[in-house]
Amino acid sequence: MDADDARALRRLLDTRPVAALATLHRGEPAVSMVPFVLPAGELRLFIHVSALATHTRDMHDHPRVSLLVMADGHDGVAPQALPRVALQADALTLPRDHADHDAARAAYLARFPDAAVTFELGDFSLVALQPVSARLVAGFGRAHGLRGEQLTAWLQN
Repeated sequence: MDADDARALRRLLDTRPVAALATLHRGEPAVSMVPFVLPAGELRLFIHVSALATHTRDMHDHPRVSLLVMADGHDGVAPQALPRVALQADALTLPRDHADHDAARAAYLARFPDAAVTFELGDFSLVALQPVSARLVAGFGRAHGLRGEQLTAWLQN
């Protein structure tokens, strides 16, 4: 993967505010929409979810999830050629007394200030998504898989 593609795909995680979250729900795949943040210098993404949402229960039962972040569609660009990042990640709920909770909360609210009210509700919690692999697609014939050190280096850029 060339440096321009790597930067453009990494930028999707900084500029796109929502992702499709795939979980395992009663043995079947399920997809929902979640706002997310990847704070500078952090290797984990954070989502803020309600205990009432099925994807929250799904993550407790099966913590391996997938997250898809896509570029906006453009006139003249085939949908299959849209740049996108698919991450496989392990979900970990951050209780309010967790050492990383306050920093994650601050990063989330910096991106989504309107979410402040949900942090006051008892049924919402932060979930850290620790990527374990990634499939990066910059366009036709420009797909790359990342794991381990390559994934870490890409996330840090």
